[in-house]
Amino acid sequence: MRILVVGAGATGGYFGGRLSQAGRDVTFLVRGKRADVLRHNGLHLITPDGEITLQPRLITAAEINQAYDIILLTVKAFGLESALNDIAPAVGPETIIMPILNGMKHLEVLTARFGEHAVIGGLCKIAATLDEQGRVVQLSRLHELTYGERDGSISDRIGRLDALCRDAGFTARLSTTIINDMWEKWLLLASLGAITCLMRGNIGQVAAAPDGDLFARSVINEILAVIVSAGYQRRENYIADTTALLTLKDSTQTSSMYRDMNQGYQVEADQVLGDLVAIGKRAGLVTPLLCAAYTHLAVYQRSRG
Repeated sequence: MRILVVGAGATGGYFGGRLSQAGRDVTFLVRGKRADVLRHNGLHLITPDGEITLQPRLITAAEINQAYDIILLTVKAFGLESALNDIAPAVGPETIIMPILNGMKHLEVLTARFGEHAVIGGLCKIAATLDEQGRVVQLSRLHELTYGERDGSISDRIGRLDALCRDAGFTARLSTTIINDMWEKWLLLASLGAITCLMRGNIGQVAAAPDGDLFARSVINEILAVIVSAGYQRRENYIADTTALLTLKDSTQTSSMYRDMNQGYQVEADQVLGDLVAIGKRAGLVTPLLCAAYTHLAVYQRSRG
């Protein structure tokens, strides 16, 4: 199966690199400075077990002349609109589009453009970043890719995708509850982002501050109320584990939004927090902490010019 990885940043670079290293047929769709870096230096993965150097197959949008079997879409959520036109020539009647984006709105956008059949659910769990040299740095051993048909079925095509991802150097998980899994990923991501960005510190620093534990739990509960109103089926064990993770006093965990903000980069404020605010308003919910975090990041975004 031919795989087109759209985006070669921390997420796309890591999972695409692992698939390529495992002998899968992988091509990266790249542009601009990232394309130059990969052409001159190759794709470098810095992992807890050592460094991997690959010479990836690269392509630009103008060079696409065939459909791919799988499109692994790993762009930032604010880059989705421009990516739609880029990938259009690569989408055939049986192409599987697996988006690994934050939030949920991208499912609507992709379905509107390419149809219900083309788009499956997907998410990843990984702590990774690009260093100053453009290398993908895996910050912990967690590297999980989850995917599934949105209706929960085990189709032939999802079985082939699962076989492709197995034994490729990361944890691959075929899910029959992918939409609920995506809600849970959003709960974790948005809570982590709101807590760290609004308080300007890591999870442990917030938890150790006066009333920091109460603040973190209140943020989680606001976001939980929003996603439940939109259809999330509660899993109490997951909620308890997430709450415990985000209130650890010795944790150094931060969110990618927090790291991006500290480096002056654009952040996914609208997609990670703004869409939740909008869902909450439609449901008639009052979410002052979530709104405060979103406003804080919106001010930051505008200050960047």
